[in-house]
Amino acid sequence: MSGIRRVVVIGATGHIGSYLVPRLVRAGYEVVAMSRGERAPYHDAPEWQSVERLAVDRDAEDAAGTFVGRVAGLRPDAVVDLICFTPESAQQLVDALRPTRPLLLHCGTIWVHGRVARVPVTEDEPRTGYGEYGAGKAAIEALLLQDTGVPTVVLHPGHITGPGWPVITPAGNLDPDVWRRLATGEPLALPALGLGVLHHVHADDVAQAFEKALTTPAAVGSSFHVVAPQAMTSRGLAAGAAAWFGREPVLDLVEWDEFEDRVGPEHAAITRDHIERSITADITRARSVLGYAPRYSALDALHEALSWLATNGQADVDGQELRAQPR
Repeated sequence: MSGIRRVVVIGATGHIGSYLVPRLVRAGYEVVAMSRGERAPYHDAPEWQSVERLAVDRDAEDAAGTFVGRVAGLRPDAVVDLICFTPESAQQLVDALRPTRPLLLHCGTIWVHGRVARVPVTEDEPRTGYGEYGAGKAAIEALLLQDTGVPTVVLHPGHITGPGWPVITPAGNLDPDVWRRLATGEPLALPALGLGVLHHVHADDVAQAFEKALTTPAAVGSSFHVVAPQAMTSRGLAAGAAAWFGREPVLDLVEWDEFEDRVGPEHAAITRDHIERSITADITRARSVLGYAPRYSALDALHEALSWLATNGQADVDGQELRAQPR
């Protein structure tokens, strides 16, 4: 792994790749960034000028059987796959990479655990893969960590957070009105007594873990949780966010039916997906093997995200001043 110089990043302009690609350039890697090419990275940086960028529609090329040949033809020493969502797609990639055996880093999710029985959940807990997304990622992990002939590391992020996109709110959904209510002191409805657990992570901390995995031979054949140092309850996150506006949160702790009536079925369904899992992911293995050292707490990450959302008109805080996040 010390000989890794050329890295192909698939999904390079997404949440993680926007931070990972500049990191890799600064570390001296030659980087090929593959993405649809439909937008700029979320996080701009001068290092992008040193990157070879290729526009590719993975879904279409997977269906045509041409995508993995393009990847292998780039002769990478390592491949970072941030947008693989089916075992079939993963199998095509490892088959194409097997002749040259580059290091493969795959992005999973803490949702491979589904509804957990013990917390904090470790990487060794059985995979229940609740929901189509979690089940698909669990199946990919099982495939990749077999003896495929391609050295592989799997990283499981939590709720990826950062400036540039809507993020999971303290209510466990994407409803921007949550931020307005916390900013203005209006009542915020929360189900499950506000005790549902969310485990956020800043996108740059996820990128940090991927970068470290490139130079950690002991990581091969293993999976790692990549999350903030601590998970938080919905009511804890609400209190932290309200404090940014000099307030205590006004919480209405309601039953599920009333919660759905108040926020609508779409937001309520997303909340239920998060709260039913309530995953607290242990990062002991990532700390000890990768040297993973997250810079952002969950509240740090959310504060940075909300600041961007408010500045860019995507979160109405009713003119309230967003104070600095206490450290």
